[in-house]
Amino acid sequence: MINKLKNKFGDEKVRAGLLAIFMSLTSIIIILEFTDTSLSWKMASLVRPEFLLLGLALHIFSWVFYALRLRLLASLAGHDITFRLSLISTLASNFLGALTPSSAGGEPLRIKILADDGMSYGSATAVAVGERLLDSIFFVGALAVFLIFTNFLTGFGIKVGAFFLLLLILLRAFLWQLVSHPERISGFVAWIKRKTGNRPIVYSLEKEIWAFRDAGIQLARETVRRTPAMAAVTAMIWMCDFLVPSALLIGMGSDPSFLLSITSQIILAIIAILPLTPGGSGVAELSMTFLYSKFVPPLLLGPLVILWRLATYFSNIVVGAAFAGASINGMMKR
Repeated sequence: MINKLKNKFGDEKVRAGLLAIFMSLTSIIIILEFTDTSLSWKMASLVRPEFLLLGLALHIFSWVFYALRLRLLASLAGHDITFRLSLISTLASNFLGALTPSSAGGEPLRIKILADDGMSYGSATAVAVGERLLDSIFFVGALAVFLIFTNFLTGFGIKVGAFFLLLLILLRAFLWQLVSHPERISGFVAWIKRKTGNRPIVYSLEKEIWAFRDAGIQLARETVRRTPAMAAVTAMIWMCDFLVPSALLIGMGSDPSFLLSITSQIILAIIAILPLTPGGSGVAELSMTFLYSKFVPPLLLGPLVILWRLATYFSNIVVGAAFAGASINGMMKR
C-alpha cells in the first residue's frame, strides 16, 4: 500500500514538474520570438560569470533567511526546531511550491515536517499562515513605498496592490473571527459531530482547530513584540530575491535600475501568489517581460528572463527535489 502511494505521488509530482517546466519554457520561447534570438544568445553568453554567481548567491541567501524566520516563528509558537530542519523544510516546500498554483503545495509539506518533529498540526498550520501574513503585509507596504519613490506604472501597480490588499483584509477578517468568537468554533465542531456521528477523526480535528487558534493568538502576540526583527528578516528574504535581476543586469553591462527592478519584482511576487499556473510558470516570464520592457533594452529582455528563472525558479526545483523526495519518503515510512 505504501509503495502504491509513493508511486502515485511520484507520478503526480513528475507530471506537475513537467507541466510547470513546459509552461515556463514555452513562455520563454514566445519571448525570444519577439527578440533577435541570435543576438539574445550572444548577450547571454557574454554575461560576466561572477554576477551569475552573485544572482544565485542572493537567492540562496533568501533560503537561509526564510529558514531563520521559520525557526523563529516555530519558537514563538512554543516549539524549538533546529536550523537544519528549518532549512530542509524550506527547500523541500520550495520544490512543491514551484509545482503548484500560488505555491500552495509548499505549506502542507512544511506543516507535515513540523508535525513529524513533534509540533501539533494546528500549531504548525498557524506558523504557515503566519509566514503568509508576514509576506503579504510586506508586499503591500513595500509596493506602496516603491510606487511613491519610482512613480513606475502607478496605475497598474495600485490596481494589483489594491486587489491583493482586499484579499489580505478578507483573510485577516476570517482569522479575527476565529480568534474573537470561539463560540462559533464550538458551534461548527458540534455541527460536524452531529453530521458524522461523533467519529474519532472529528475529535482530532477539534483538537487541532483549538491548537491552531491558541498558537495563532500566541504568534500574533509575540510577533507584535518582535515586530522589528520579523520585519527585518522578512525584508531580507525578499530583498535578496528582488536584487537578482539587478545583479544579472550589471553582469550584462547594463544599468541595474535598482528601484524600478525592485518595484517590478514586488508586482511580480503579488501576481505569482494568484492561483493561475503552477509556480507562476508562464505568467511570471510574460509579466516580467512586460514590466522590464519599460526600462531594459529589448536586446537584454530574453537573456534576463532566462537567467532570472534559472537562478530562482529552476534552482528551487533542482535543489528542492532531493530534500522533498527524502522528506516524502520519510513520511511514507511512518
